Amino acid sequence: MNLAQPAAGPDRGPSRLSPVLPVVAVVALLALPVQPGGEGGAGPADAASALAVLFCAVRLLRQRRRPLSRTAALVLGLPVAGLAVAAMGASSAGAGLGGLGRYLQIFVLVPAAVLLLVRGRADFRLLAWSFVGLAVWQGAVGVHQYATGTGASYQGEEIRAVGTFGAQDVMGMATVVAFGVVCALGLTLGHGAPRQRWLAGAAAVALLVPLALSFSRGAWIATAVACAVQLVLAGLRRALAVAAAVVAAGVVLVGGFGVGTAMLQERADSITRVAKAPDRSVTDRYTMWAAAAGMWRERPLTGVGLKGFPEYRDAHASLALSSGSDTQGAGSAFRRQPLLSPHNMYLLVLAEQGLLGLVALAGSWLALLVCALRELLRARRNVPGAEAGPRAAGPRAGATDCGLVACGLLVWLLVDFAYADIGGPSTVLTAVALGLVARWALGGDDSPARVDARPVARACEEAAAR
Repeated sequence: MNLAQPAAGPDRGPSRLSPVLPVVAVVALLALPVQPGGEGGAGPADAASALAVLFCAVRLLRQRRRPLSRTAALVLGLPVAGLAVAAMGASSAGAGLGGLGRYLQIFVLVPAAVLLLVRGRADFRLLAWSFVGLAVWQGAVGVHQYATGTGASYQGEEIRAVGTFGAQDVMGMATVVAFGVVCALGLTLGHGAPRQRWLAGAAAVALLVPLALSFSRGAWIATAVACAVQLVLAGLRRALAVAAAVVAAGVVLVGGFGVGTAMLQERADSITRVAKAPDRSVTDRYTMWAAAAGMWRERPLTGVGLKGFPEYRDAHASLALSSGSDTQGAGSAFRRQPLLSPHNMYLLVLAEQGLLGLVALAGSWLALLVCALRELLRARRNVPGAEAGPRAAGPRAGATDCGLVACGLLVWLLVDFAYADIGGPSTVLTAVALGLVARWALGGDDSPARVDARPVARACEEAAAR
């Protein structure tokens, strides 16, 4: 991937605003509070993502730019085949079109728009810092909720940090903060300016507090795995140093200040008991996983159709499944929230889209991971040493922080999808994260397909004059 800074020109002059700003606006809109009791439909950030896609399309038409490389079009367009078949197999045309639009938004259109709008390292880092800024804001709200007892209900106390997403989307803040930790750690481990690295490191450590107070076991596991992968990719010595700093910070926060000691210990211990002594939420999850597997066995190739899980759930679920989960607090009254998904992205796709959809979607993610790791290894080899200048290092020199952010985000999603699926206002952030991954893994050359003839003519005249 070429993440060199964009050259000055008619469309890339320093006086022009960055084209990635519409995507930054999508991230910023997730800081707005969600209306209590909302049904999880499209919000302001989703509308802004549609405008960002439209802006990208208009910009491509005006500049007559090549939209995507063949590899990028293949990787990002791979899920479309399975989605189209599953949409035709939906129980109703409305459900099929609605599900198709949502999947295309999250896994195809918004990632492609981010890939095309991010021009170089500066735009990439701007978007990564917007993730960190959103995480700091949501994390601050979450810590305040825990400290004042105004969060979502957890074990009879309204202390669960959920940020502005409310009790109906308890995973929203956890996802945002986890993305912030991963982005901040990637920016810390890269070869950027020392001041930015120190600031990113401080943000990563600080964000561990609201992440812990979210009481989200899936987010904890995914963040631990993603950060471990980032540390290993950054180098063994750096990994050991940062790991020691994180352990020291954890000892100070938990051991010294007693940040949620008893409940955090109980929640962490419950991770090891999910097989022998699962709680109600884990039992419901296992039951829904079994129901999703039953739907797949009924229609193994194409699944039951988009948005078909709620309709077929009761026919395949055992009596161990409860009627719903209780939500309360954070400005919302008590509510019984129905269980409409298996809380496992892979099983959801398998149940609704069958093997065809799972192979297409998971194949796209696997291709992104392979390409992202390949580009990061190239970037690490091209980092200039003491005896080699920037010219010898190539265009990828100095972009290792971007690669670490991209790889960390994708690993986090792949792990978290084993415990969660798409849904809620924060889902659009997943689309933006996949766009950053695609920009690093599949970005290719930053130059437009149509080359202005005037600079070429001037270069020829100068060569003739010599």
